[in-house]
Amino acid sequence: MSLGKALRAKPIIRHEGGTRSERADDFVAVEEPLEIRLAGRAVAVIMRTPGHDRELAAGFLVTEGLVRRRDEVLDLVRCTDGRTDAAGAGNENILDVLLAPGVAVDFARLTRHVFTSSSCGICSRASIEAVRGEFPPIAVPLSPRREVLAVLPERLRAAQAAFEVTGGLHASALFNAAGELEVVREDVGRHSALDKVIGWAFFGERLPLAGRILLVSGRVSFEIMQKALAAGISCVASISAPTSAAVEFAEESGQTLVGFLRPAAGVGRQEMRMNVYAGTLAG
Repeated sequence: MSLGKALRAKPIIRHEGGTRSERADDFVAVEEPLEIRLAGRAVAVIMRTPGHDRELAAGFLVTEGLVRRRDEVLDLVRCTDGRTDAAGAGNENILDVLLAPGVAVDFARLTRHVFTSSSCGICSRASIEAVRGEFPPIAVPLSPRREVLAVLPERLRAAQAAFEVTGGLHASALFNAAGELEVVREDVGRHSALDKVIGWAFFGERLPLAGRILLVSGRVSFEIMQKALAAGISCVASISAPTSAAVEFAEESGQTLVGFLRPAAGVGRQEMRMNVYAGTLAG
């Protein structure tokens, strides 16, 4: 992600104890709409942080079940609605996905409303039952080693360049079973950060992502687990908590789900706590 697109300086008045205050600039995370079109038809408007938009669009379409293979997509192109900003630049927030010749899409599979906020999850779904039966369960469960999971939060934190500056972005990171980082993406939306990771795998023809561990920085919702299953990810871990629907989905789908992966209170950083909500760990 280009930090120039992800960050924006805003004037603030900083108060620091007592009566002291000063004027300064503070960097905030950029949040702008991205309209995703499929074969010229608008299918979603997503509030996101600009950067890796092609991956976001592809990942969104994969997790919606509209495309599955790289060869189904011919190209993704920027469109314009004729508007320009104060500097005369065109609108870059419309992306049209061009399908390969002969590829047909069942638009009835699209279960989202056309607008999704950066924080929305299952609330944007039209039919929960349709989502539950959309993707097959994990065929070969993954039981990651406890010592591998323990080092992942620190590795994710070291890779969060935009969060380091703003403190206002979620992250999704993909690791192999040995704990080696493969990719990390940041966004104001938890779901968009994950879509970008899945889009990265889509363009690299890496789907399904069997044997990988997904680490997310925020709450694990039903939709996070569904998106992970769509990509074939068998283990999801989070620094935060899961919801009841996420736990139940993981149990039904054969996914391992770990929450509260963080240092234990009152001990050194090498001592990590974690809750296993579904699946098992090795060691």
